[in-house]
Amino acid sequence: MAKEIVRKIKLQIEAGKATPAPPVGTVLGPAGINLQEFCSRFNEASKDRMGDIVPCEITLYDDRSYEFILKTPPATFLIKKAAKIQKGSNKGANHVVAIITKDELRKIAETKLPDLNAYDVEEAMNIIEGTARNMGVAIKGINDAELAEQEAEAVKEEIEAAKREAELAKMEEEVKQQAPTEVEVISETEEEETENKEEE
Repeated sequence: MAKEIVRKIKLQIEAGKATPAPPVGTVLGPAGINLQEFCSRFNEASKDRMGDIVPCEITLYDDRSYEFILKTPPATFLIKKAAKIQKGSNKGANHVVAIITKDELRKIAETKLPDLNAYDVEEAMNIIEGTARNMGVAIKGINDAELAEQEAEAVKEEIEAAKREAELAKMEEEVKQQAPTEVEVISETEEEETENKEEE
């Protein structure tokens, strides 16, 4: 009789460095998985990828047994590694933080191909290029000139927007400095009392 799948757990762990401490222990402990055994198995399976972040999908069965498969590292991790940067741009393609070569792009695409919705390396390269663009990483000879131009336009727009904001703030300040016109506020009851007195 086939074992029934109870749940699937996804983790991202540095290759060869799994320990029973959090986050591994926090996630797998309550699932009833032998932490020491899992860490040993994961470290052994991932030792050839040292330095990489390795996504791991764990399938837990009703008899408390489990199995896991290792996926390819996240595209963002591979791009940052190739570009030698700690993090991508917080402005996306409007700020280029690094440039990688077409060969580096191809290498990342070949690594990620098994986990991507792509039929060949060319399609995978297009997907990775899009991810890189969103991180502010340009591809030399493919989109570096285009992204540099886009960044220049974005900077120009930012300067224009800052000028408009400064002008607006100045106008608001001028309005505040003008002597406020005093307006006497009369409530409805006061109005009625005044009208009644006039009628009398």
